[in-house]
Amino acid sequence: MSDAFIDLGDGFWTVRGSFRIGGFFDIGTQCSLVRLASGNFVFLDSYAFDDDIRARVDTLTDGGSRVEAVLNLHPFHTVHCEWMQKAFPQARHYGTSRHLEIAPNLDWQELRCEDDALMQQYADDLAFSIPRGVALVTENENVHFSSILALHRASGTIHVDDTFVYLRKGFPLSLLPFTGRLGFHPTLAKALEPRTGAADDFYEWAVELGVDWADAQRIVAAHNAVFELGQEQFPDLVGEALSRVKPVLDAHRARHGRS
Repeated sequence: MSDAFIDLGDGFWTVRGSFRIGGFFDIGTQCSLVRLASGNFVFLDSYAFDDDIRARVDTLTDGGSRVEAVLNLHPFHTVHCEWMQKAFPQARHYGTSRHLEIAPNLDWQELRCEDDALMQQYADDLAFSIPRGVALVTENENVHFSSILALHRASGTIHVDDTFVYLRKGFPLSLLPFTGRLGFHPTLAKALEPRTGAADDFYEWAVELGVDWADAQRIVAAHNAVFELGQEQFPDLVGEALSRVKPVLDAHRARHGRS
């Protein structure tokens, strides 16, 4: 999969990148470039994109000088952070608690991406949401369900890593059951917190997200897709995704109880 830099309009560009599992399956990865109302830019997530994309980014951002920040929104997407810091040393680089823990040698800001103060700092341009009922950072290194979702208000674009998945047809893993439809990452059962009410908290979070972000125009998802949405389609898609994970939520309620 070759890198691609796609202008989605209204100040939002998505970088579709490459990430191989075991050196064989290229499941793709992403970062996004967002133009703020101030005229400056922020990246959502990190990726070591190729020279052609770097040249296009430089053209947009005055040689990178107008990239004011990089927000790393998924605690387990860490491979490209060092490259990003070298490529944009003038920017403020923010990570989750896990980023700061596993890469303490990098130049991180004190505020973390999960901190409300950082979210408020960019609230005019971006809305953020952290799933409830699941841990943002799990003890199980193989559970990558939770992330910080971001909605770019001007373009109506949702940037999301793993929490929601959408695989286009023809993708190397396109025989998986969620191909061609929006769904929750298959590690939800392992991600739910082992406590009373966690399943209900997650359900209520998802419903609220669908309502609050009902006007979203598209979803850019890790690892491989840009999913264009119809008019106020997002709430229905969230509802359908919730219906498919009902057995998971019911099993958790049976074991841990309701809120």
